[in-house]
Amino acid sequence: MFPLFVKEIRSFLSSLIAIVVIVVFLLAIGLFMWIFPDSNALDYGYSNMDILFSMAPWIFIFLISAITMRSFAEEKRLGTFESLVTKPISDLQIVLAKYLAGLVLVVFSLLPTLLYYYTIYQLGAPKGNIDSGAIWGSYIGLILLGSCYVSIGVFASSITENQIIAFIVSMFLCFFCFSAFEQLSKLTVFSSFDYILEWLGINYHYQSISRGVLDTRDVVYFLSFTALFLGFTFNRMNKGK
Repeated sequence: MFPLFVKEIRSFLSSLIAIVVIVVFLLAIGLFMWIFPDSNALDYGYSNMDILFSMAPWIFIFLISAITMRSFAEEKRLGTFESLVTKPISDLQIVLAKYLAGLVLVVFSLLPTLLYYYTIYQLGAPKGNIDSGAIWGSYIGLILLGSCYVSIGVFASSITENQIIAFIVSMFLCFFCFSAFEQLSKLTVFSSFDYILEWLGINYHYQSISRGVLDTRDVVYFLSFTALFLGFTFNRMNKGK
């Protein structure tokens, strides 16, 4: 499993898309954090990183879909999928290796944003006047959200050999699971069980953790959601043999 995990990391980092996707993510977050009016931290007047944690889930939809679209689709296109499943490694280990590689790349793309935390920490009046608990809670929430997106992206890649289709399907599913349940809960036709609909969406639990309170119910939701889509991918692999 570990050799496949390392291979996935190296394969992505050696491609141009790795540089482009991560640079686009950091550039977009940087523009919203420091340049664009009405959102940049310098004009906001408060020592927080709310704009990063509110924009990152939406930018992640693009970033993670691009990271994961080649996971299985590229193997199928090149004809190496058959040889992969015949190696002395279980289907579950293959799925986990590709999932963990994607998650590590997501965490890697977040690391430079710690510079933003340090900058705001230093610029606070007085220095250090920032709710660090809420910041770290939001980072944990963002990683858990990224975990869900990666599991969706790996699944989307397992159902096709076309990377563009995998990218589009992943973006749609990530958007739907993050936002659609909340929007559906606001419709009068679903008013009788609006809370349940909202609870099913990723955004409800992401916002809960972003307040700085690490509720085990939210953590269980994220882990269960990730396991669900990894299970879909595992089932798809068995059918594809």
